[in-house]
Amino acid sequence: MNLGPVYIAAAGIVSPLGWGLAATEAALRENSSAIGPLDVFPLLQGASLPVGQVAEMDSSLWPSRTHRLARVAARMAMAGCLEPPDAVILGCTTGGILTTEQLLRAGESKKEAYRYHGLFSVAEDIAEQHHCSGPALTVSIACSSGAVAIALALQLLRTGKIRRILAGGVDALSRLTYFGFHALQLVDRNGCRPFDISRQGLAVAEGAGMLLLTTERPDNPLAVLLGAGLSCDAHHPTAPHPEGRGALKAMQTALDDAGLLPAAVDYINLHGTGTPDNDRAEALAITSLFPAPPALSSIKGATGHSLAASGAIEAVISCLAIARGFVPGNTGCRQPDPALNLTPQTVFLARPVGTVLSNSFGFGGNNGCLVFGRDESSPTVNQKERGDLLAIHGSACLTGAGLKPSTLAQLHVGASIAGMLAPNQLEAQLPPRLIRRIKRLARLALLLASSAHEDTEGKEKPAAVFMGTGWGALSETYDFLSRLTESAEQFPSPTDFVGSVHNGPASQVAILFQATGANVTTSGGDYSFEQALLAAQSLLEATDQSALLLGADEGHDPLSFRLDPSITSGPLADGGGALYVNRDPSGARGLVRLAFYGRGQADDLPDRLIAALGGAACIQNDYAAVFAGVPAGIWDQGNRQLAGFLGRIGKGLPVCRYRDFTGEFASASAVAAVMAVSFLEAGCIPGALVGGADVPLESNQKILVLGTGHCLTAMEFMRP
Repeated sequence: MNLGPVYIAAAGIVSPLGWGLAATEAALRENSSAIGPLDVFPLLQGASLPVGQVAEMDSSLWPSRTHRLARVAARMAMAGCLEPPDAVILGCTTGGILTTEQLLRAGESKKEAYRYHGLFSVAEDIAEQHHCSGPALTVSIACSSGAVAIALALQLLRTGKIRRILAGGVDALSRLTYFGFHALQLVDRNGCRPFDISRQGLAVAEGAGMLLLTTERPDNPLAVLLGAGLSCDAHHPTAPHPEGRGALKAMQTALDDAGLLPAAVDYINLHGTGTPDNDRAEALAITSLFPAPPALSSIKGATGHSLAASGAIEAVISCLAIARGFVPGNTGCRQPDPALNLTPQTVFLARPVGTVLSNSFGFGGNNGCLVFGRDESSPTVNQKERGDLLAIHGSACLTGAGLKPSTLAQLHVGASIAGMLAPNQLEAQLPPRLIRRIKRLARLALLLASSAHEDTEGKEKPAAVFMGTGWGALSETYDFLSRLTESAEQFPSPTDFVGSVHNGPASQVAILFQATGANVTTSGGDYSFEQALLAAQSLLEATDQSALLLGADEGHDPLSFRLDPSITSGPLADGGGALYVNRDPSGARGLVRLAFYGRGQADDLPDRLIAALGGAACIQNDYAAVFAGVPAGIWDQGNRQLAGFLGRIGKGLPVCRYRDFTGEFASASAVAAVMAVSFLEAGCIPGALVGGADVPLESNQKILVLGTGHCLTAMEFMRP
């Protein structure tokens, strides 16, 4: 299909350089560093490491600092727009962790105090602020999060189903990241000096960058988003591939997506963190792709490394470079390292810039590259039609009852599968070499992924990984913060820090299978698996490339009781599900698509869902049953939505309230997905699940898996 341009209608930015486009450009012209001593939170001892912090931010606990940074950038990007965005997509790694750190130290146990902890709460807050009734998606892929959020927005706009997306990235400084990178010995006490011969590391920073992307040409677009490329090194939890293979693949894919040759690039915005290994790997990738590299520089010597926000901030600056005609200087680089065979532009240079390649690379070897160009030079991209449907060739689930065979056996008699598999039961099913340095969530993910692949009975290894997790690795996060407090901030654990990032489990899966395609982790609370499905059906290539699609969350005492509104008392439950998917329906066990994703408290959500499914008559004819997820924390709203939907379709469809069986955890819908495809394959839904007789499934009938509450989502499962 031929794809028209995706325009950058407006942008917002807040960083250590200042607030807004004008302040950012002025600071870049000065070519000076905004990195300095920390004052966002007090240290118990020792001198401050250099950081990049945003000035003139208030210090209130609610909403969190991350939320406030996001609001500033979003207001800037939306200032001239009279209509709400159709979707919001944000990259984030910290969420409200800075506030959470203070609450945990104070011994606070009230759930309401932690309401801004979840990564997803930032995107939800921005969607609410700007009256977005469509998806509010959160991607958490470490330092490439902001770039991946923009890449996902590009693909969603190319479907033609939505017109306008607010996309970007945000992160705030926190003890977790400040002490975590210090524990890894990746911080340069002299500031950040990307590509300098004496570079020693990065400077942790904060900020937010937002782009308003649209398929409708605005009066004065800043630039055009021409293409994007994603990849995974599948090499190491933190270190990049030493030859820069993943970075090279992402850059080449982005240029191919834009329909450009390397010679068409005028400027490369380098990831350039200042760590010896990262700069070396990026330099090798660039010199492999560009025989004569164009002008290039990293701005992190001026801003510091703002983690999930960095790719979005640099995307804004890339657009500004095109609109205003300049190349930023590589602040901090006084003597370029001759071993890298690159010579960055060390000072601000005013000159026309037509095309920019912007690089972002993160923990787990997750890479995202974006290509921006001028409006008048934007080509029409010819891309293969991807469609919505994914073919399912294998599946696995893990619950308190065990893996899929044990879980299905319990469900067939209507018994509960809630609970947590004991640690020794998890360990017994995984090779010791895989689990030596990881804790519960990563172990759940590896067991789900390997079981789903085994269920394909000989299919090739997956090339991509898409994972949803509502709360991430709670064990590592809690253990890191606890040890930090108990040791008076002297002995933070580098292993727990690495394991605490939300995309850590998906990266472990990629390393296991050597999956070098896209690696995307979404964190959407109770809708995390649905967000991962949307990412997969948008990004998975229209070829024979296969992927693992997972959803998993761990139960953790005490964090689960503090963070998840649906978990109040009693035994914890956790687990998840996994599907092995591609675009080839031949021999598939089922097909799946995310048919609807709406948000907000409006009473028209059930009507919008029914319209998206083709109307009441189609629903009556096509669907055999509804699997409904009603989280206990939003029980009243979820029940109203479910009753509204069932009442409007005029047919008494059998309903399975699957959380009654799985227990309460954010990724319970991933288990429901495996239930749906398993029952389709068996040709019958056990009556014990729907409060009546067994439900036979005709060849053309579908199962609808609904998520209700703050959002209303619908996954369709059908036979091939």
